[in-house]
Amino acid sequence: MARLLKTPVKLALIQLATTADKAHNLSHARTKVLEAAKAGARIVVLPECFNSPYGTKYFQQYAETLLPSPPSASQSPTYHALSQLARDSNAYIVGGSIPELEASSKKLYNTSLTFAPSGELLATHRKVHLFDIDIPGKIRFKESEVLSPGNKVSLVELPEYGKVAVAICYDVRFPELATIAARRGAFLLLYPGAFNLTTGALHWELQARARAMDNQVYVGLCSPARDMEAEYHAWGHSMVVDPNAEILGELDEKEGVVMAELRAERIEEVRKGIPLETQRRFDVYPDVSEGKIRFEE
Repeated sequence: MARLLKTPVKLALIQLATTADKAHNLSHARTKVLEAAKAGARIVVLPECFNSPYGTKYFQQYAETLLPSPPSASQSPTYHALSQLARDSNAYIVGGSIPELEASSKKLYNTSLTFAPSGELLATHRKVHLFDIDIPGKIRFKESEVLSPGNKVSLVELPEYGKVAVAICYDVRFPELATIAARRGAFLLLYPGAFNLTTGALHWELQARARAMDNQVYVGLCSPARDMEAEYHAWGHSMVVDPNAEILGELDEKEGVVMAELRAERIEEVRKGIPLETQRRFDVYPDVSEGKIRFEE
């Protein structure tokens, strides 16, 4: 059986503190990514909304136009900053997410861009599941008041390593995306995300470990750092989880970088010990990774 992960690779999750100054956020992200790359990281992930404050009232103000691609530097300074950063770091960059304005429809999206070390854009993921919650006495947040949802599963081929899946924050709560990606050959599920202090305490670690356990692949959750002076308080605790749901590394709420080496042998060891792949009963229930799946917007 072909290996999901062709060769070991070092993953870095960058937990950043963001400000209202987009240029500062991009410069700060660049510094931290280059540090991680110097330490050997070849896949580097940034948090959700890493170039702007997180909040429905900020999406329009900070939105960039990405289509038609490539956009001009004035349409999307973040696109060009990430593309250059991928070249300069010689790493794959999963650019967390940024607010995107689609000029033709005037719709806003929460969008992640993945770049190759060549600077080429490999994939775009628009957040599929919008964060609409209302926990009485705790938190109410309605992304759908401002944002539109994306409409596809995002699998990205990294030629030297294999396939990774990219989704955003609330997407982690919908296991179908993870299951489809894993059964289609992903060795790593990546979720830039900004859980809050309520949902983070309840479900952040649980979701990361559950997606890893269900699919026996690596999982990375990358949060912004917590800023109690900001309007939105992110949970932090960016973490890398192995295919057996063991936490390989975790941050606290402050800025930092968590790194881990991902190895094919670990995936194979876990799958051999608990052979879910050969024990599924598709005569009893359907295989969610077959049938009608959208891989294009």
